[in-house]
Amino acid sequence: MLKDDILKALLDAGDYCSGQALCERFHVTRTAVWKAVAKLRDEGYTIEARQNRGYLLRNTGYLLSQASLDEAFGDQRFLKRWVFLQQTDSTNLEVKRAAGEGDAGPTLFVAEEQTAGRGRRGRSWSSPPGSGIWMSLLLRPKLRPERASMLTLVTALAVTDGIREATGLEAAIKWPNDVVVRGKKVAGILTEMSTDLDRIEFVVIGIGINVNTGSFPEEIREVATSLAIEQGKETARTPIIAAVWKQFAHYEKLFEENGSFAALKERYEALLANRGREVRVLDPDGEYCGVAEGITESGELLVRREDQSLTAVRSGEVSVRGIYGYI
Repeated sequence: MLKDDILKALLDAGDYCSGQALCERFHVTRTAVWKAVAKLRDEGYTIEARQNRGYLLRNTGYLLSQASLDEAFGDQRFLKRWVFLQQTDSTNLEVKRAAGEGDAGPTLFVAEEQTAGRGRRGRSWSSPPGSGIWMSLLLRPKLRPERASMLTLVTALAVTDGIREATGLEAAIKWPNDVVVRGKKVAGILTEMSTDLDRIEFVVIGIGINVNTGSFPEEIREVATSLAIEQGKETARTPIIAAVWKQFAHYEKLFEENGSFAALKERYEALLANRGREVRVLDPDGEYCGVAEGITESGELLVRREDQSLTAVRSGEVSVRGIYGYI
């Protein structure tokens, strides 16, 4: 689309770009350029226009666009395709549609806004424009279905280390797949899969990261935060996206090569916010308390119960909460 071409040209220019130069480059009229710029402004881009100088794109470091993703992923080898969407119902649904059309993956969908985002157990996930990172990966791993759930833990590692790399914040993991900063949730992961008999057709890995959210509703204010709140300033999103998938490519390769979580267990436990803390396990068969000691090579949480027995807790219907807070 002309709009996307002009956005990339303005990003590449880094300075004023004349309307005439844009007309000549894309073989369109000045009116067509003006309309494309107007559409970009409607989508939230700040574009100055000055006579005899042309158009200037402001605040480029905080924008998400196809052009910014192209620049971020240009020299990596893990992703085969990446797609930016100004708005979608859900990036997880985008992945499922692409998989149904035969997309081989790994393909990443990144949206500025989701209108029907959701988290674990069908909970809605607020995804307004400009505030966060909403993205999903289409993956066709060579794993048996019973091992696919561990990809959630692989992703938690990647998101946590990606945030650490891009921002310097000491992010940690609340087992199994929430990412926290200073004890409050900053990111969530939703993994889904489609299987055919005893093999995986595809896996959907959805990630939501609160980046520039300034405040939260009272009912979740004590458990939720954003990177901007924790840093005291707005944060560029594209470097975080790039760092997450760089880390994921590394960890996912180790996981597939070993066929288990063994090679990643030590790093995961080092980032485990629950470790050494009292937790409450909300099991449908009965609630109990204990101290989280680490994880197994299958990704289960090891909890030392009050009677000193050690229980391996599987994720799924079981929920783990801290005794004195979120973690």
